[in-house]
Amino acid sequence: MSYLDDPRVYFAAERTLLAWQRTAIALMGFGFVIERFGLFIKLMAHDSTLPDAQSTLSLFIGVGFILTGAVTALLAAIQFIIFCKTLSDQEKPRGYLFWLPPAVNVFVSLSATALSVWLILSR
Repeated sequence: MSYLDDPRVYFAAERTLLAWQRTAIALMGFGFVIERFGLFIKLMAHDSTLPDAQSTLSLFIGVGFILTGAVTALLAAIQFIIFCKTLSDQEKPRGYLFWLPPAVNVFVSLSATALSVWLILSR
């Protein structure tokens, strides 16, 4: 029996997926904060002489971070699925929902994409 014939190999891959998921969510959150900061600056200016370019720049930088997080989550899910296909039956825990971790990442990715579209269209 090789050292790879162990269910811990799958759980290590799942922990890696979760680390990428946290990274993706952090990028999305940071992007949302950047996008909303432009609105905050515009509201705090109290005059209409503030150029709209600052708010637009904030929008596109923030949406860029959100979409980077969405792509990160999606690529992590794809990488996890590809890795799971290489595992033998001994490495896969019995009765485990293998589709759930990548499905959560895909949902997070789709939600971030929808948020980006909404932010752009609501401007």
